[in-house]
Amino acid sequence: MEMKKKKFSGSRGADLSVNRMVEEVVGCKWSLRVLQLARQGVSRPGSMRHAVPGLTAKVLSERLRKLVRFGILDRVVYPEVPPHVEYKLTPFGKQFTGILDAIEQLDRRWRSNAKPPKS
Repeated sequence: MEMKKKKFSGSRGADLSVNRMVEEVVGCKWSLRVLQLARQGVSRPGSMRHAVPGLTAKVLSERLRKLVRFGILDRVVYPEVPPHVEYKLTPFGKQFTGILDAIEQLDRRWRSNAKPPKS
């Protein structure tokens, strides 16, 4: 079975800084959830959509295209009948998601040390 990688026709984020990518991804709850699913091995769009209540096919498609453009995900098309597509983290995507791990760790530490506000 031959598989080929299809790239989004955009710039793959070459003109974007990592800071801007973080803003775009962290500022979007859907992008964060899609990345979490990709990290868990969920690679097919239909499976992603069914795993997230409220996520529409249109929004998922937009998020996936953006993550491909940024070079965080690769789009792999399997030329079968019927054809199917999968999304995988790129090496850069694995590094990028390390930022999300650091944010989660900071959040856990902050929550465990946080005291209720004084009234």
